[in-house]
Amino acid sequence: MVIIGAGECGGRAALALRDLGYDGPVTLVGDEPHLPYERPPLSKEAMASDAPEIKAIASDAILAEKSIRHIHSVQAVAIDRMAHTVRLSDGSVLPYDKLLLATGSTPRKLPMPGLGARCVYLRTFADALAIRAHLSAGSRIAVIGGGFIGLELAAASRKLGASVTVIEAQPRILMRGVPAEIAEIIHQAHVAEGVDILCGDGIASIADDGKEVRVTLAGGREITADLAIIGIGAVPATGLAAEAGLTIDNGIAVDAELRSSDPDIFAAGDCCSFPLAVYGGRRVRLEAWRNAQEQGALAAKNMLGIGEAHAAVPWFWSDQYGLSLQIAGLSDEGRSTVRRDLGDGAFILFHLAGDGRLVAASGIGPGNAVARDIRLAEMLIGKQARPAPEALGSQAVKLKSLLAA
Repeated sequence: MVIIGAGECGGRAALALRDLGYDGPVTLVGDEPHLPYERPPLSKEAMASDAPEIKAIASDAILAEKSIRHIHSVQAVAIDRMAHTVRLSDGSVLPYDKLLLATGSTPRKLPMPGLGARCVYLRTFADALAIRAHLSAGSRIAVIGGGFIGLELAAASRKLGASVTVIEAQPRILMRGVPAEIAEIIHQAHVAEGVDILCGDGIASIADDGKEVRVTLAGGREITADLAIIGIGAVPATGLAAEAGLTIDNGIAVDAELRSSDPDIFAAGDCCSFPLAVYGGRRVRLEAWRNAQEQGALAAKNMLGIGEAHAAVPWFWSDQYGLSLQIAGLSDEGRSTVRRDLGDGAFILFHLAGDGRLVAASGIGPGNAVARDIRLAEMLIGKQARPAPEALGSQAVKLKSLLAA
């Protein structure tokens, strides 16, 4: 078994193969020098800490104990599907019976001239360290993109005393997958913490002279920053798969068992698109920590021939200024919304399809105020339940009771 990509998904898949009893050779290949690690802390704890460290999925000792060969600091450069081999950037060749591509995604590049060394992206631990070095009291940070990564970095920057301007070309922040009512609460939390959020104005030009970055907006406003952090989404890392002739469709196209157009090659995590059963087979690609975990484990099962179909409900979360935002399901599947207040400012929006099915739930509140009910909502979504809207909206009705209905 060979796994290309030593991140969350690839690391979990390697461990799962052993947990499932597979005793043949397992090789995990990564292009970073680190052990497999979790990426969510890169925009959170790694920014707040004076001495950032990776949050490793497994230590060298555990990998050795489980006889998982971890090859780091090299890239997979070609797959020979006929020969069942993978060629690495150091010239070595790995044979495989089953191959898992867990190549993840890369930051979407801002397609304009003028970007220099002070215009940066966040993907790796090295990126996080480089950004962290610029975050201090008095530094000026421009965040381009009002999505999860950009806003988490804005919050971390403010915590360290930097002045922050968030630039979002769309009419509001968190346009993708977050209801406007919840996005507005996040927006106001940032404003209250001193972040300047500019929405609805695109970038006309960027000039990076190596000492500072000047961002000129289409409306004429100019923002000068010591660092511009660009967070405008991610693109799946499909180059290796495409060169090998695998089908690409907004990522490496896989079936419900995460098998690609080659029956001996699987793909999982950010790099693949797959049919989501709970939404009638709608093909999606998810960039989410838990999805990487779940698909890593599922791919391991199916590499061993277990034949289990993907059945999980998407789940996302973000923490900013003590607020926790959690979303289960895909809110764009909804046609109507029911609000349930939980107290202390926390609430959940339930999204219902036209036929009454609960298709998503979006919650926000302090700490873990929404976690339990979002988990119950996730179970209802998985059951394709059709709860009565008045029951969803009433605090007097326990969500758990709806599971038994």
